[in-house]
Amino acid sequence: MPQWKLLTEFTFDSAHYIKDYNGPCGRMHGHTYRVKIEAKSSQLNSSEYCPHPVMVADFRSLRWAKKDVTKGGLDHCVLNEVLPPEYETTAEMIAKYIYAETKKRLPQDVKLKVAVSETPNSWAEYEDD
Repeated sequence: MPQWKLLTEFTFDSAHYIKDYNGPCGRMHGHTYRVKIEAKSSQLNSSEYCPHPVMVADFRSLRWAKKDVTKGGLDHCVLNEVLPPEYETTAEMIAKYIYAETKKRLPQDVKLKVAVSETPNSWAEYEDD
């Protein structure tokens, strides 16, 4: 079956620490997080910004996390204070959180993959089955 695939990439700047980590990551520090999101669908959809079924997903909906924390995003926050308690602030858990929050903003048929990087050479991915 034919399908469309969207890819978007963005950054946000945040501080965090990993609770009970024995090493530098256990202390407050910051990153410019790089996020890649892939969205796939076999049909086109409307969005909260466009009533016509002409897109897999709206890029604005996919990039919500790059907004300032005061506007509902993750930019310029302390992640330990913003993420729910069940999410530790590792790259793996940040990817899972962004996935879960992005999924709420999209039609059900859209499959997602979210990758998060804290450093230029390391990525964590979370995706649909």
